[in-house]
Amino acid sequence: MSAEFLVNSPISSNHNSPFRFILSHILRHPIAALLLVVGAFCNAFLAGVVPGAVGSAFDAILLGGEGTMRLVLNNVLLIIGSQSLRSLLQFLRNFSAEVFAQRFERDVRDELYSSLLGKSMSYHDRQPVGETMARVTNDVREMNLMMNPGINLVMGANMFLIMPALYAPGIHPQLILAPLLFIVAHLVVQVYFVLRLHPIAQQVRGSFGRMNARLAESLDGLEVVKGAAQEESEMRAFNSLADLVRDKFIDQGEFEARYLSILLFGLTVVMALAHAASLFEAGLIAEGDVVAYLGLINLFQFPVFISLFSSSRIASGYASAARILEVIKTRTLLDQNQRGYSGEIRGEIVFEGVSFGYSTDDEVLNDISFRVRPGQTVAIVGQTGAGKSTVSKLINRIYDVHSGRVLVDGVDVREWNLQALRSQISIIEQDIFLFSRNVAENIAFGSEQLDMEGIIDAAKAAQAHDFISSFPAGYETIIGQRGMTLSGGQRQRLALARAFQTDPPVLILDDSTSAIDSATEDKIQRAIWSAAHGRTTLLITHRLSQIRWADHIVVLRRGRVVAQGSHEDLLRTSQSYRHIFDRYAPADSQARVGRGG
Repeated sequence: MSAEFLVNSPISSNHNSPFRFILSHILRHPIAALLLVVGAFCNAFLAGVVPGAVGSAFDAILLGGEGTMRLVLNNVLLIIGSQSLRSLLQFLRNFSAEVFAQRFERDVRDELYSSLLGKSMSYHDRQPVGETMARVTNDVREMNLMMNPGINLVMGANMFLIMPALYAPGIHPQLILAPLLFIVAHLVVQVYFVLRLHPIAQQVRGSFGRMNARLAESLDGLEVVKGAAQEESEMRAFNSLADLVRDKFIDQGEFEARYLSILLFGLTVVMALAHAASLFEAGLIAEGDVVAYLGLINLFQFPVFISLFSSSRIASGYASAARILEVIKTRTLLDQNQRGYSGEIRGEIVFEGVSFGYSTDDEVLNDISFRVRPGQTVAIVGQTGAGKSTVSKLINRIYDVHSGRVLVDGVDVREWNLQALRSQISIIEQDIFLFSRNVAENIAFGSEQLDMEGIIDAAKAAQAHDFISSFPAGYETIIGQRGMTLSGGQRQRLALARAFQTDPPVLILDDSTSAIDSATEDKIQRAIWSAAHGRTTLLITHRLSQIRWADHIVVLRRGRVVAQGSHEDLLRTSQSYRHIFDRYAPADSQARVGRGG
């Protein structure tokens, strides 16, 4: 499997097929699996003691005479003792089965999550978050239920299945006929049932994933939904998907209703009774033997009725395993390159004839070439859609170029160890992402440890300390998902503090002060200017107040470099730059007069 990042995980499994994937996880816990098998066998074996004891007691009562009560009492004590032992073993079996299932689920979840972290952004761009969440949560849970009660009950059912065939010859050799015929017919029905149920279970899991994807998307864009008054439209769309999930479950239930083993069990009871009666008439077996034999045949009742439920659980779990394995086996376009170059970055960045597009038929960048010297501050400017933000995503290999090269310190980024490269480049994007954690943890994200003194210094440098201190819990304040409880300016200042905390050799600011008022921006620009000394800084911006103090400016238009140079040179020589300057200069000046943020 090719992955962008191979996350350190002790979990590894066989990915050749869903069956081997499941088996490899089962074999990770051989003792629990062995206890399950032994417990299931002992449970069924001890259950088979009861019909024999009842039949023996029945004969003793019919024959009468001295010692009748002693024989009956012995059989009663045998039943009590065997079933007491059976209860204890059943408890141990069920306990080990639950522990086994929980460990199984934990291992699968760990492996899947590690795989998702290792996937490239090109994979996640195409994959709906809700669909991924359905696989990480619901599908993994289905695999847990496949183990217990699924496989646990199937194992128990199969042990009950063989007991009548094991005990019946002890009564009379011919009595093995009905159990054997039932076992063969039941297994044929089970194979047919599971094979036909599997594609139905796949449709159920797939429909649930699509419904979950729509739900996650609607909740994530809830502000847009409400702003456009589209609640009813979204409700209709979601209800349509929910109806589809319901219909798929009904299809599964309709198929399960045609379970033939129930009919086979009834026919087997009739056949067994007729056969035992004929042997009794011939004087080959006693009345108690008939009672014992019918009691053994009745053991088939458990596998018949429980197999319907357990087979459904196994089919759903197997379908979920296939969906999980589909994610794990998906090859990504990037690799970690663990043996690649991993030196300390000095800060030289070179684009050589770079072309790139998020899809093969739509190029965003075309033949881009420019150089950033170590410690230099470079502004990348252009109209909306010119490809400015895409440039930053190629430097730290969020995406790989289609042609050309991106060099960091003279080494193609594809030749770098990915972790060494990214750990030394900090990107602050306009769309700030903050975690649902406290303020200190958000600022320290990316650092090896939580250093409060360093966190506070970084917050002060980013002009964030004052508003953080105004919170009742200060740096311990829990912020909402994506930082939605904060203003845009506060989120961007926290992102700046996070960048200052990691102290990277390369700092990329992607329009990172767009939501900050002019007074705060002046302070932050001085902090950025101070932080820029000794490090390479890329400014992706239209704010002329930032562009002016850049050492070098690269002008993009429709994915191409149309000009580059200093601010004064470009004003004289580049019509495209003058157009950008004329467009944004009035707005920038007005913003600096006073704008809330």
